[in-house]
Amino acid sequence: MPKNIFQDMVKINQTRRKVNSEIEKKSENQRAKIFENVRENNTEGNSVPKKKHTLWLVAVVTVIFFLFALSYLFSRAEVMIEPKTETAILNENLSANLDRNGAGLPFDLVVISGEETKTIPATSEKEVSENARGTVVIYNAFNSVPQKLAIDTRLEGSNGKIYKTEKALTVPGMKDATPGSVEVKVYATEAGEAYNSKPLDFKIFGFKGSPKYEKFYARSKGEITDGFKGLSHVASAEDKINAISELKIALQAKLLQKATDQIPDGFVLFKDAVFLEMDDGGNINLLSSNTTLPITLKGTLYGVLFEEKRLAKKIAEKKIKTTDDEEVYISNAKNLSFLLIDPIILSKDVKNISFNLSGSAKFVWKLDTEKLISELLGKKKKDFNLILAQYPNIISAKLSLSPVWSRSIPDKAKDVEVIVNYPN
Repeated sequence: MPKNIFQDMVKINQTRRKVNSEIEKKSENQRAKIFENVRENNTEGNSVPKKKHTLWLVAVVTVIFFLFALSYLFSRAEVMIEPKTETAILNENLSANLDRNGAGLPFDLVVISGEETKTIPATSEKEVSENARGTVVIYNAFNSVPQKLAIDTRLEGSNGKIYKTEKALTVPGMKDATPGSVEVKVYATEAGEAYNSKPLDFKIFGFKGSPKYEKFYARSKGEITDGFKGLSHVASAEDKINAISELKIALQAKLLQKATDQIPDGFVLFKDAVFLEMDDGGNINLLSSNTTLPITLKGTLYGVLFEEKRLAKKIAEKKIKTTDDEEVYISNAKNLSFLLIDPIILSKDVKNISFNLSGSAKFVWKLDTEKLISELLGKKKKDFNLILAQYPNIISAKLSLSPVWSRSIPDKAKDVEVIVNYPN
């Protein structure tokens, strides 16, 4: 019996050791799992900042790439240029003609008509006697030979009344099948309103009974007016003279401004190169039944018009050194003094003129901006001055690139702007 008890105790102890051993094994496994979980947690915690740094790096690189892409797409160049200039004192005698296809200096004739009106008071009444007046065009359909007519040549109007020419004249002959023609002022042979008329047809009274009678004829330009005989309000001689003088000044200024506004670009009309022809010759009848008298002065302005480019080239040949391929202009051409040398009055019949041009002229060299742009496209910034050295008509230039870090000029013409500071 004691033996069995001992054996049982041995078994129990063995069983306990086995159980304790298994418990210890389980504890070690659990501790190992705990330690593994801790290591994994620590590893995951350390990876967060690494991922954040990587994302920031990618973002920065992307932004830099985007900025460089934008700078390429929107890159521009601006070139500010000061052109070559030279001042010369002029006192040059020149000649010009209407032939624009000739080798000489051509001119154009600008012709503008208009009128100006002013009212002055009538200071008294008196018996007056005035002849009607008007303008007629006389035609020569007889032959090609010019026909001279004396002053006071009688013209018979279609109203049966006689009018006379104010001056001697010559009617040009026919050219091909076109009659020659000339304008002349006429006046009625008698005073009075009976000679006032709407437009008339005329025959030359002195040719009656000859073959020329049918082939020479005339027609009035507008109405024949101002014929009067009787009591009328009149203005004083002093008021009349002052009014006409003021009207001439106002009319010339008005027509000159009108002519200036119509001048095309590239042409110049000198303020001294104009002449005002009064249609009424300054003889205005101031007759009225009212106490105020309106004066209407009509006139035609003739002006000499030059092409600035050809005028500047002509003068530059004498005053400054230029090559054949250099283009210059005179920036202050309108301020030069113009004086006709020949004692002529400008009119539509003038074909040649001689004149003097004086003053301080500022010559400016023109620049072929398209050529310059084509030579700049795609070039490095450091090559800019080398390219400019090929342009003697440039005094100085400044290149601005955008964005500021650009080191090359864009390769497209639309992205390059050249601004030349031409003097006004």
